[in-house]
Amino acid sequence: MTQTAFLNPSDAVVSTHAGTIAGDRFQVLDSWRGICALLVTLFHFPTASAISQSGFVGSSYLFVDFFFVLSGFVMASSYANRLGRPGEVIRFALVRFGRIYPLHLVMLAAFAAFAAFELLRLVLPQLHGTGAAPFTCGFDLKSLAANLLLLQGVGFEDRLTWNAPSWSISAGFFACLLFAGVVFVAGARAWIWFVAAAVAAPLFLLGFSTHHMDVSYDFGFIRCLYGFSPGALLAWFQHDSIAGARQVLLANGPRMSWTLAEIVMVAVIVLFVSLAGDNDAGIAAPLVFALALFLFAHEGGWISALLRTPFMLTLGALSYSIYMVHIFVQARLINVAGLVERKLGLGLIGDIVLRGEPATGFGAGWTATVAIVVMLAATIAVSWVTWRLVEMPAMAWFRRLSKRI
Repeated sequence: MTQTAFLNPSDAVVSTHAGTIAGDRFQVLDSWRGICALLVTLFHFPTASAISQSGFVGSSYLFVDFFFVLSGFVMASSYANRLGRPGEVIRFALVRFGRIYPLHLVMLAAFAAFAAFELLRLVLPQLHGTGAAPFTCGFDLKSLAANLLLLQGVGFEDRLTWNAPSWSISAGFFACLLFAGVVFVAGARAWIWFVAAAVAAPLFLLGFSTHHMDVSYDFGFIRCLYGFSPGALLAWFQHDSIAGARQVLLANGPRMSWTLAEIVMVAVIVLFVSLAGDNDAGIAAPLVFALALFLFAHEGGWISALLRTPFMLTLGALSYSIYMVHIFVQARLINVAGLVERKLGLGLIGDIVLRGEPATGFGAGWTATVAIVVMLAATIAVSWVTWRLVEMPAMAWFRRLSKRI
């Protein structure tokens, strides 16, 4: 594998609009994908540490909305002028399916294989534990069928199931299909539908959500449409302007004024997420993230220069794998820690309270800090494997298939 493959992920934001240089890439936005994926990973990891219990990490589920805004920008940037014929819509749907489904299927298989292994607890007394029986409590066969059909995030389930974060790829996939249909039918006036969604979706969430912005299996599709729409509108009306200004800024190097603006934007994001995650203010998340996208797409400051470094671009390339594998990695890390605890008598795993809810996880102190570091390293390592062996070959195969249509 070459460095070029890492730094040029095929799902990057590439310009297809008239008036911009062909192949123009918004690299900093790719790095933001990696940051968002790692923050969601931290959000899901149960520890009693100050990191996990902080208001910022405790509300980092909102960074899923940054994904949705980025997705809208990507789709409108890359496909707004390429969905005018039925064949183009079919190719688009096939490529999007190939982008998300192979890794989703692999992770479902991993969860199902582990659940099948746990069936041994029912037949071997020495393995009996206190946990729920395999293939129950969100890991049942009915939910498995819904996940196989990508229906887990569009209202068909009554809880998060199997690979819980995958609700967002379910919602995102159908949002992309809706985007393609709207652009195909409405053409240049498709933006009107994006405005309608950007207005109606938050009003719906304000009226019907009992968990503020923290909706998933129930209203996840509405949440996704809400985030997708401002991103698409930014691309629809500002893409070429941003791309042109970005080329000038990159030619002249980072500027202090843009650096200050980026610092302020990061501070606003941290403050907003810390304060808004547990109340209705969180419903404004897509608007905050759209503003951040607009600023960082210009790549004008020193923070943007940092986000263009190879390590950050690598995290961006691995972001989808990070998002999809982290729950499985975390669960297995807790399993391993439990075994070590029983063998060596160490106090690693126990009952904790995480954001007001009971959970099983790592306690406070140095053990939790070490566990977080090990978890992040393991997640990135596993993500590299799935990116290399699942994502890249699958994307290449589906792209070749789409060209035959």
